[in-house]
Amino acid sequence: MAVQVTDAPNPARQDFERLAMWLRLANTPGVGRHGAFKLLQHYHSPQAVFTAANARLAAPPAQDDAAPLPLHMLKQADADIVRPGRERAAAGAAEDEISLAAARCLAGPMPERIHALAHASLEWAAQAGNHLVLLGDPEYPPTLQHIADPPLLLYAKGDLALLQREAVAVVGARNATMQGKSNARQFARALSQADMPVISGLALGIDAAAHEGGLEGPGSTVAVIGTGIDRIYPRRNADLARRIAEEGCLVSEFALGTQARAEHFPIRNRIIAGMTRATLVIEAAARSGSLITAHAAVNAGREVFVLPGSVLSPQSVGCHALIREGARLVATPEQLLEDLGLQAPGEPVPQMDQAAGWLLAALGHDPIGADELATRLQLPPSDMQASLLALELAGVVERLPGGAFQRLKGF
Repeated sequence: MAVQVTDAPNPARQDFERLAMWLRLANTPGVGRHGAFKLLQHYHSPQAVFTAANARLAAPPAQDDAAPLPLHMLKQADADIVRPGRERAAAGAAEDEISLAAARCLAGPMPERIHALAHASLEWAAQAGNHLVLLGDPEYPPTLQHIADPPLLLYAKGDLALLQREAVAVVGARNATMQGKSNARQFARALSQADMPVISGLALGIDAAAHEGGLEGPGSTVAVIGTGIDRIYPRRNADLARRIAEEGCLVSEFALGTQARAEHFPIRNRIIAGMTRATLVIEAAARSGSLITAHAAVNAGREVFVLPGSVLSPQSVGCHALIREGARLVATPEQLLEDLGLQAPGEPVPQMDQAAGWLLAALGHDPIGADELATRLQLPPSDMQASLLALELAGVVERLPGGAFQRLKGF
């Protein structure tokens, strides 16, 4: 259920103190993202939350406050963030109250670090193409607000309109195979050419290939990152991130300056699943973070699709586990588009000479060396090299390390 927010919708156009309240609620140690959302859901604005926290500390202690919840346990007991109220003698009625433990975290003057973050965020948002989007803002992704713990604030860089569109996530292994990356790019390109934005996490491997495929069509791509939006990780994808910011959109819920930490990426994954109508998993080992994204999608009531792989490949173990759990199997981009109810645009047929056509017919899907091909087909080496080059330029075969070639799926 979407939260009703009565505070100002866009911090980039509002005063500093209002933004600081949003940032403080989202970044207060001990409250956690679940607790912050529950407080906002109950009190409707950060200002009301802090007013309630200060009033709670000023009130006489109640019997059930005799043993207050330790600060370090607060995230494990979100039910105590807002607790059923007790009878108030003055009011004569029961009402919900903020818990004493939560009030101790949130009451008092604004911390200096939040002041600094608010100043930095406003300066960042003043730059061209940068946006701050609050929960309840018209620009907030509509499907994301319906997950169990939507982020209170998003930093976005690029085309903000993409956040309003229906989208599909394409995720998978960082240590992906050449075929896996080719598949990811092919599926993402098909989605984008059908005008469906592709969302992924900017990681190496499948994520990067999915973004590249998304950029090849009008649907474009959105990268949800696990760092501050001013910190790109991994650095090897810095050029890709810049291109996404120019042609698509970068998104983060983490404060400016936040560095990469292992625990950030599962948190990031729930946003990827929450922003999409469906998630496609391509190559996932038994403990792949992509499984977290898939399960988050299921919990949010979204579809999960899986491209199966070899039963002998460790990178297929997680994919096959998802299929056993009920995920839908797809083998081609056309199947995925059909299942999503999307129309595949007509694609031009690659132009090849007769020799290239013969070579493609004889080339299987397993990698093979150029010398072995020449022997098998009894083609002159010069003709074979020319035909292989034509197939490679047409996007039909891929040149592998060591001089081997492999026919790509779909051809």
